[in-house]
Amino acid sequence: MDVKTLTYLIVGMTFALYIGIALWTKARSTKEFYVASGHVPPVLNGMATAADWMSAASFISLAGIVSFVGYDGSVYLMGWTGGYVLLALCVAPYLRKFGQYTVPDFIGQRYYSRLARTVAVVCAIFICFTYIAGQMRGVGVVFSRFLEVEISVGVYIGMAVVFCYAVLGGMKGITYTQVAQYCILIFAFMVPAIFISIMMTGHIFPQLGFGAELIDSMGNGTGQYLLQRLDGLSTELGFNEYTQGSKATFDVVCITAALMFGTAGLPHVIVRFFTVPKMKDARTSAMWTLIFIVVMYSTIPALAAFSRVNTINAINGPEGNGVAAEQAPAWIENWQQTGLIKWQDNNNDNKLFYSGDERNEMTIDRDIMVLATPEITNLPAWVIALVAAGGLAAALSTSAGLLLVISTSISHDLLKKNLMPNISDRQELGYARIAAAVGILMASYFAIHPPGFVAAVVAIAFGLAAASLFPAIVMGIFSKSITKEGAIAGMLTGLGFCMSYIGYFKFYAPESNNSEHWWFGVSPEGIGFIAMLINFAVAILVSKVTNKVPAEVASMVEAIRSPKAAI
Repeated sequence: MDVKTLTYLIVGMTFALYIGIALWTKARSTKEFYVASGHVPPVLNGMATAADWMSAASFISLAGIVSFVGYDGSVYLMGWTGGYVLLALCVAPYLRKFGQYTVPDFIGQRYYSRLARTVAVVCAIFICFTYIAGQMRGVGVVFSRFLEVEISVGVYIGMAVVFCYAVLGGMKGITYTQVAQYCILIFAFMVPAIFISIMMTGHIFPQLGFGAELIDSMGNGTGQYLLQRLDGLSTELGFNEYTQGSKATFDVVCITAALMFGTAGLPHVIVRFFTVPKMKDARTSAMWTLIFIVVMYSTIPALAAFSRVNTINAINGPEGNGVAAEQAPAWIENWQQTGLIKWQDNNNDNKLFYSGDERNEMTIDRDIMVLATPEITNLPAWVIALVAAGGLAAALSTSAGLLLVISTSISHDLLKKNLMPNISDRQELGYARIAAAVGILMASYFAIHPPGFVAAVVAIAFGLAAASLFPAIVMGIFSKSITKEGAIAGMLTGLGFCMSYIGYFKFYAPESNNSEHWWFGVSPEGIGFIAMLINFAVAILVSKVTNKVPAEVASMVEAIRSPKAAI
């Protein structure tokens, strides 16, 4: 079978599995829709959380970033993994003990204010719409290549599938679907990585191959290590040295911190810990999630390096002076049809050439690297189709979680808790499904017109989470002195500053989006950290000049932190 047929078959089977699970686990109450009745076993919740967290940015885009920029791409690895540890230790168990449905639920009760809840809803919706745009962009990239449709068509197909299992099953359906999606995405990611590691270094574990000596076609050592080869190729072709960073140190710190603190403020990840029976189970599921995540994240640097070497060799040829257009590998023509690879013959020699200086004739979208790597290395067609299914599983799993946050924020936090407190459980469930449908339609626009490549868009969402929700959550857990006025002022200031900065450089004046124009040299991907510090400062200052927190709220905060009943 050819790649297209295999892709239709494998992707179709996975989609049928997702929809079948949704029908089997259809939510019949708001508790099932919001938190799966709180009965998800820790191991399964860990697997579902890993799938929810390892989005298209992790599966499709992260290895592409590391492949293109080398050492500088480590900020994403450090920020996202460090952030999950922070979330698991300092946020998730306490919110599980609090025992409600959503992050705005916690903020509304902790800060004894409907307005605080509403502001948290607005923040959550902004974060989720930005995040979901990156996910569905990944879906469009996969479909545009392997099913040979426009990116916009791919987005609509993906949205339709997400709608089926998110709207029908709610958190209950999403949880068990994400368990299946984790199995698919991790298998799809590891198979080509293991294949290529064996081919290039003789090591079955890509993590060992990353630091190993390269071998030739006969299996003999070449005397050159993988990273040695990459550094040599990079400098020879005018790129920055692969193992050396080029970003300003302060910007690296800000991006890493924004991703780290943003992870701990992501509502769609936090809500996963509301689905387990007890606080102890929240900690256990966090441990399992870390184990499941590390499988992929420890492999990403190796796959990125393998992809970089193979891409340069494929385009520039064995002698390094370019490949004749008529002899170009088939994968280049395949991806050219999607518009994600472009070739311009600048010197009219009818040869392709890829470099980091004025000799360059190739434009390669970094989001294609993981998807194209099996083709670049001539792996079997079934592996190529499997990777496509894995990319879709990663994007759809996170999209479903984000969509659920959007729908619950509107139906539960905005309508039930604020505007329409007398609606029945059945009506609330109906409004949640309507909100999910509207959310899908709105998200489709942002997915088709995203403000950057997948991981950059997702990084912006993390920055928004760090700037708005994270300070309110952490101060709500660990401080009894932050007032409702302080929390509201902090969230609005942090979110407003972060969005204004990102909006200016990403939309209003994109031509100025470089280190010469950034404030203090901080990129839009890192500004969330500065906005977070502003949020903390404003919240503390305003709290000092407003009325004290009521005694019953202070007691609630003490109870959340108390080890009693933490079982």
